[in-house]
Amino acid sequence: MSLFRKSLASLGIGSARVDTVLPQGVLIPGEPLAVDVQVHGGKVEQQIDNIHLFLCCRYEDEVETSRGDSQHRKEKITQICRLAEWSLPYSFVIGANEERHFEVSLSLPFNTPITIGDSHVWLETHLDMPLAFDAKDKDLLTVRPDPLLDGVFSALELAGLRIRQVECEAAKGFALPFVQEFEFVPVSGPYHGRWRELEVVVYRDESGLQMWFEIDRRQRGFSGMLAGLLGRGELERYCEIPASLHPQQAGERVLAFLDQAT
Repeated sequence: MSLFRKSLASLGIGSARVDTVLPQGVLIPGEPLAVDVQVHGGKVEQQIDNIHLFLCCRYEDEVETSRGDSQHRKEKITQICRLAEWSLPYSFVIGANEERHFEVSLSLPFNTPITIGDSHVWLETHLDMPLAFDAKDKDLLTVRPDPLLDGVFSALELAGLRIRQVECEAAKGFALPFVQEFEFVPVSGPYHGRWRELEVVVYRDESGLQMWFEIDRRQRGFSGMLAGLLGRGELERYCEIPASLHPQQAGERVLAFLDQAT
């Protein structure tokens, strides 16, 4: 075995690499994510201490900053959240040009963000190798609403509302450090001309959907983050959708709630 090749492998040249193959093109929160982790041996035999998989997303947070004076300002920063993770329970040796496969199943949390607008979800795979650069793989994922939330969104769309912006923002009191917010604008239908926009915070668990609504009739947008209002208990329009409801019934219940609220 060439010492020169070993040296190159330690620098990441001709080293083992990892690829993660996802057979599912579209993912649904609350459902399992099956992946095939493929480890390809390099030009020399190498020790693999571990394989780590991280399901990640990003969200916006507000922090107070000081610029050397007595005034404190709030600024938005981007945070990374690990939604789920998995590690191989043993180490192994990968031979030169050898290929090994590992079948892995991750549980997608209910509140994995829907990948619309600026919301992104990805899977990172890290190959942990001693005395060498760790090999990495990153795969962007497509996440769509579960049937219950899809029924709500379909009803809002049929009522003339269109999604304009989607963001994940920091919030306290939930299993994850953020909630996902959806901003709708009425382009036709019964709310056109009555509302400027509708913002919705969605939280999903096994019992169903929890939804908070804020309706803006003004000529300017909301100030601050909607999730911040939620944390201070200032969002009064709250609706629960039990998991037992049919998606169409869920949409009808939300529209009826919004009609009563306005």
